[in-house]
Amino acid sequence: MASVTSNEIKEFLVEKILKNHSNIFDKATQEQLSLIKRTKVSRPVIFVGMGTCALIAGAEKTLKAAEKYLADHQIAGEVIRVGCLGLCSAEPLMDVQLPGKARISFHHATEDKVEDLLNSAFHRTLLQETILGQFKNEAQEEWSKITPIDQLPYFARQQRIILCNSGIISPYLINDYLAHGGYKSLYKTVLNYTSDKVCEIVDQSELRGRGGGGFPTGKKWLITLGTGSDKKYLICNAEESDPGAFMNRAIIEGDPHRVIEGIAIASYAIGANEAYIYIRSDYTQSLVILENAIKQAKEYGFLGNNIFGSGFNLTIYIRQGAGAFVCGEETALIASIEGRRGMPQAKPPYPAEKGLFGHPTIVNNIETLANIPAILENGPAWFKTIGTKESRGTKLFSIAGKSLNTGFIEIPMGVTISEIVNTIAGGVKDGKELKAVHIGGPSGVSVPKQNLDTAIGYETLQEIECFIGLGGLIILDEDTCMVNLTRYFMEFLQKESCGKCIPCREGTRRMLQILEEVTRRPKEESTHETLERFKGVVELENLAAVIRDTSLCGLGKNAPNPVISSLKWFRDEFEEHIFDRKCKAGVCHDLRTFIIDAESCNGCNICQKKCPENAIIGTIKLPHFIIASKCTGCGICFDSCKFNAIYFK
Repeated sequence: MASVTSNEIKEFLVEKILKNHSNIFDKATQEQLSLIKRTKVSRPVIFVGMGTCALIAGAEKTLKAAEKYLADHQIAGEVIRVGCLGLCSAEPLMDVQLPGKARISFHHATEDKVEDLLNSAFHRTLLQETILGQFKNEAQEEWSKITPIDQLPYFARQQRIILCNSGIISPYLINDYLAHGGYKSLYKTVLNYTSDKVCEIVDQSELRGRGGGGFPTGKKWLITLGTGSDKKYLICNAEESDPGAFMNRAIIEGDPHRVIEGIAIASYAIGANEAYIYIRSDYTQSLVILENAIKQAKEYGFLGNNIFGSGFNLTIYIRQGAGAFVCGEETALIASIEGRRGMPQAKPPYPAEKGLFGHPTIVNNIETLANIPAILENGPAWFKTIGTKESRGTKLFSIAGKSLNTGFIEIPMGVTISEIVNTIAGGVKDGKELKAVHIGGPSGVSVPKQNLDTAIGYETLQEIECFIGLGGLIILDEDTCMVNLTRYFMEFLQKESCGKCIPCREGTRRMLQILEEVTRRPKEESTHETLERFKGVVELENLAAVIRDTSLCGLGKNAPNPVISSLKWFRDEFEEHIFDRKCKAGVCHDLRTFIIDAESCNGCNICQKKCPENAIIGTIKLPHFIIASKCTGCGICFDSCKFNAIYFK
């Protein structure tokens, strides 16, 4: 295929592959397709992961070093930008595929390692410690003693449907997506199904919204389809404002055309000719990739007027948000697109009946829409074989925190939290003890160790008063202070409250005040003040009930969740902070008491010079002492001591 033009490749993919109903190809067609898919290559190809996580790890320099290597050694090879494979803690990732050999992946391939890694690949002298794994391919010879990627613990339990192309294909090349079966579902849909039939198929699949609410997607679509209006809209919610969640961004950066195809099918199903992608403005790389993908889809006739000659027209617009957490709520998001301040509206009417510009509107999360092409391709019965009876399909999770492996995964519903933590994430790093797993973002719940055998699912998580949310999962070790973590989440939620309703605006503020009092040491301590702090914590539970029952939108209703779960499962830490004025984890600075070990101190005087409160006294070359009444617990002395003579309790 190297000798043919891009137009010939386009014609081949659209006419011979996309419009082939039987999926049966002759030998010549299979040969051409394998070259386009790069399952078979005629020259060396280097793939560099260029997701946001990889760029932070230095992937841009890795890419340039790979290009320089090929130029310096006069190798007629190719360097391809791909998305993130999902194992962000191993970035930068660099894959090499040589003619006749399986594609291999190197982990932590920083700029300074590129030459040695490529030399080892080209000279067939691979070092095990540099290899992540290899991609099995029946048509290619496997590397000896190299584990297949899909057999690694991180990937073995996954079932990658949405992520099947992530880290494999280039998000900048529409031909890559087409060669892997892209836009086939859209072609099949608009030429063979009516709108109500598409809604029926999605409803039969029992796909539930992946934005956190879990409402049946097909039923939601049927409401909008059945609502009379001269105009209907579809909105793809790519806001993803939860701290610790980055799956939506990863989908866009790895496989943007899957999102566009899902949007197109959904728009056809509800009778919409205009769709919006709402994404935060600081996702700069995602924006570039999306704009490029939309442009390519228009050029190929997959967007625009009379798509595939069906009479279906669709235009997709991108709208950038300012990153407000509240704009993840659908009515606030709609207000933002309309140019108004992003504030939630009372429901009903629901957006499915009266939404954008007063017309019926479907708001779906990116992950929800990315499932649609696979459902239309394989049918609802296939989708229902994945997951559990109550929660069908797969779910994306981002793994962050104190685990050995961090990144994003796609698992079938029904996998336990324990499997994610101990098998996929590799357990807690540095030999620390696991304390809890926080699921659901800032308004989520910290699940204690005794509940880790709970299966992932909408109903099963509700049994332990937890919910999936967007899919953010943070692993917490023994050094985590649950009181301080709860205070952090409440501070975030209080700042992000739009302020429209009093329960959320004032309730979250009061909750934050109580938590700050618990984590702060007063200048003068008394039994009365200790009692006041305890009464404040008791007040949290009553306050939570009021906020949950009377707030206008989901942000307010779920804001008390981290407080309630922490009080339920980690009440002993709150009592320790209140009565003993201690933070066992040493995280709450105001509660730390620093002490100088007289036997270890050599009187170097560095700590005394750096103490901003003049709380350290002593003579040079003799042990120093800390005046407890002056010490603010800032920890500067602890950080500056080179002899480990200072400790805290």
